[in-house]
Amino acid sequence: MKEFKDKVAVITGASTGIGFGIAERCAQLGMKVVLAGINEANLATAEEQLKPTGATLLSVRTDVSKREDIEALAQKTLEAFGAIHLLVNNAGVAAGSSVWESTWEEWEWVMNVNLWGVLYGVKVFAPLMLAQNTEAHIVNVASVAGLLPYHPCAPYQVTKHAVVALTENLYYSLAEQNAKVKVSVVCPGWVKTSILKADRNRPPELQNKPGSIQDKRKRVAAYREMKEAIETGMSVQELTEHIFGAIENEQLYVLSHPEVNPAIQGRIENILQQKNPV
Repeated sequence: MKEFKDKVAVITGASTGIGFGIAERCAQLGMKVVLAGINEANLATAEEQLKPTGATLLSVRTDVSKREDIEALAQKTLEAFGAIHLLVNNAGVAAGSSVWESTWEEWEWVMNVNLWGVLYGVKVFAPLMLAQNTEAHIVNVASVAGLLPYHPCAPYQVTKHAVVALTENLYYSLAEQNAKVKVSVVCPGWVKTSILKADRNRPPELQNKPGSIQDKRKRVAAYREMKEAIETGMSVQELTEHIFGAIENEQLYVLSHPEVNPAIQGRIENILQQKNPV
């Protein structure tokens, strides 16, 4: 998809971070922008920040972990604009530590948002986009954690690997039909976002129970390391450039951090040679 003006974009997790950066770029390109997010105050702020672009905007409170919310998002988009040309499944959260030390609540929350949220988005929106029979694009935001053998947050890594696989499967399914809908999976490294504050939007029923975390000191140390890495990470604007380049070139894989490529290559070689990771 190379023409963006007057096209309709739907972005989840659009009020902050990567989602807002993509929404801002869409608005600058003259697209009609649907901002989907779980925090209504943040959505209102994002819409106010985008108004100077002159873009047509629609904000829809959306909990991506609920299928009915994604269905309502699609319906409201069609009612307002009559079409969907760009879907960005961006909403994501991070929580937990090792496989066994992560609480059940952390596993459920991260799986619901990072995996089910993307699956709901694809399964609800893809048929609508295919029925239009016009150029369209789906972007699923994963992470380089979805290509590596290890990440200290197990629930996050597992869901990002799943998003990569889901997108690859979607790519082949669309190609078999010679569809006008294309797809990309974004696998960035560290980016300056507020993902470490995502816990503020965790549902009350999925909050950790008192005393359920086994090693708090290890978690605090890991949090500090990730916070430092995020603060020195790539800007959202730079990542957005990679994403829109991929949309224009109908590119499946979007790897924005080349310094991580040797680690990805190492994982692939270990798999092919049946060697254990070092």
